[in-house]
Amino acid sequence: MDLRNFGFNSPLFSMLEDMLDFPEEHEKSRNNPSRAYVRDAKAMAATPADVMEYPNSYVFVVDMPGIQSSEIKVQVENDNVLVVSGERKRDKEKDDKDGVKYLRMERRVGKFMRKFALPDNANMEAITAVCRDGVLTVTVEKLPPPEPKKPKTIEVKVA
Repeated sequence: MDLRNFGFNSPLFSMLEDMLDFPEEHEKSRNNPSRAYVRDAKAMAATPADVMEYPNSYVFVVDMPGIQSSEIKVQVENDNVLVVSGERKRDKEKDDKDGVKYLRMERRVGKFMRKFALPDNANMEAITAVCRDGVLTVTVEKLPPPEPKKPKTIEVKVA
């Protein structure tokens, strides 16, 4: 059901429509961003990170509380984009079985993602990722600087 049929054109009702799981066919008739785009944007906004440059490496530190390392994916796309993604899940079956009723739910569940453009001197073959105490640290080694070109000496011949 498209809420606009009832004259509800405000952004509030558009957000409500996005929150409710309406069939995808209604998305094509709207000028709003797709649900997948909004989900990805929220996932990126809700995943804070620190990026540091050291003399020999770049280090990306991302808070991942309550996420198992097996649920975190670290990839390089398009030869120079570092992508950290995954999903924080709530055990709904266990909650239902135990009769849990949430009075307040502030801890975020769902997909998370961050993308970082890597500089030209990043060594794509030397990337490590370690998750400890809910903090993911991705280290990207730097390539050594190119050797300065030596001048080429041309022999001057007598004519």
